[in-house]
Amino acid sequence: MLKSKQLKYDKAYLRIAEEWGKLSYCKRRQVGALIVKDRMIISDGYNGTPSGFENFCEDDEGYTKWYVLHAEANAILKVAASTQSCQGATLYITMSPCKECSKLIHQAGIVKVVYKQAYKDDSGLKFLKKAGIELQHIEEIEA
Repeated sequence: MLKSKQLKYDKAYLRIAEEWGKLSYCKRRQVGALIVKDRMIISDGYNGTPSGFENFCEDDEGYTKWYVLHAEANAILKVAASTQSCQGATLYITMSPCKECSKLIHQAGIVKVVYKQAYKDDSGLKFLKKAGIELQHIEEIEA
């Protein structure tokens, strides 16, 4: 596919991930993720508490509760519960992955990560790069 056409798709998927992030109940940061394979969205996710828990991501001091699931983890877990596979897929995410999620991304077989905003700790990105996963940072996603 032409590079300019692929960039157009990448930006569109990131815009959808951004919209998806708005569904999160988290106050500190809303993150959205999409997993795309063969130009088809096979999963989506946003950061939040596990199923059956109250929809409050932060504790009384304003810190994120330890059990809040990140957007990409939710998206990967959704695929794991389906008949789909992340093997060879691309992850679109509004914030670059943390080191914990980067391990899941690699193990899931995702080959490319496109992100909008860089997370303060870049050890997740360094790990993904070392694992041979293609990384693409796109800050400007308007059409």
